[in-house]
Amino acid sequence: MLEQINTTIKSKALQQLQRQHPLIHCMTNDVVQTFTANVLLAFGCSPAMVIEPEEAEQFAAIANGLLVNVGTLTTDRQYAMRLAVHSANKANKPWVLDPVAAGPLTFRTRFCHELLSLKPAAIRGNASEIMALAGESLGGKGVDSLNTTDDALPAAQFLAEKLATIVAISGETDYITDGTRTIAVTGGHPLMTRVVGTGCALSAVVAAFCTLAGDRLQHVATACALMKQAGETATQHCHGTGSFIPEFLDAIYQLNDDQENK
Repeated sequence: MLEQINTTIKSKALQQLQRQHPLIHCMTNDVVQTFTANVLLAFGCSPAMVIEPEEAEQFAAIANGLLVNVGTLTTDRQYAMRLAVHSANKANKPWVLDPVAAGPLTFRTRFCHELLSLKPAAIRGNASEIMALAGESLGGKGVDSLNTTDDALPAAQFLAEKLATIVAISGETDYITDGTRTIAVTGGHPLMTRVVGTGCALSAVVAAFCTLAGDRLQHVATACALMKQAGETATQHCHGTGSFIPEFLDAIYQLNDDQENK
């Protein structure tokens, strides 16, 4: 049976996040760095984009959480990410994997499979990426999924149970699972897929919510639900993709007031 997430849970998690103001180490792709940083700032977090191998290893132990996004993966970045993950694990800091375009590209797919053995706190991807990690698909068309989240749910549940982690599949309906429990999150708007970076930014927000104490499944689901909520709000005020991004950032910034007033 699918669980739902309610406003009280979302509000408490958001308030906890803003009280703690976590520092999130984002090893993310070049295309989305600024947008990701602005999304985290709007949530009340502190972002840092540290990619130099020596610094990344040191910083992962200092930060509260780590995001590893393989969108613009290189050999040097692979090395830096590997060091950062080992450092985060040694410091008992949660890290999140975003397996961008896993499946059709051998280099990144092989690296993502390597990272799976290093105990990510959560994995966030689209349906084709999650299915590729589970060996059930060759992946999508670049960063675009060729599968639905309903298609990918069994693969997500398998991965979550096998790896003892949380898997979040993003799509028209998001599914967040620990292998036993599964939460469905609806909402959002198709315009969110017409600008660069909403999925990658969501992975950074998931990393932020993974730093919170309590039910990690609910926390990751909250990250997904709040991003969808902000997307819905932004589309009510924007005129297209150009005006969507500032409206989206404003909607995230105003989320705390929205939760308190419901």
